[in-house]
Amino acid sequence: MTIFRTATAVILLVWPILTFAGPVNVNTADAQTISAELSGIGLTKANAIVDYRKKHGPFKNADELSLVKGIGERTVDRNRADIRVSAPKKK
Repeated sequence: MTIFRTATAVILLVWPILTFAGPVNVNTADAQTISAELSGIGLTKANAIVDYRKKHGPFKNADELSLVKGIGERTVDRNRADIRVSAPKKK
């Protein structure tokens, strides 16, 4: 029984480390990738980001994400380290 408790405790301690978001370029990523990588951004908000980008062009900085309906400054601040805004590659 102690092995089970120990294993459960280890899993619960390690799980948050394994589920941390990673960097994502909001100018090139699709909605599914954005929602998977940014905290507090579900698929609906990620689609809003992609739609905004298509209508207004690429984001120049992370702060511009707060111009997207449903994305607040707190969400941007929480994800700032993982938001990339490099220009999309020209074809």
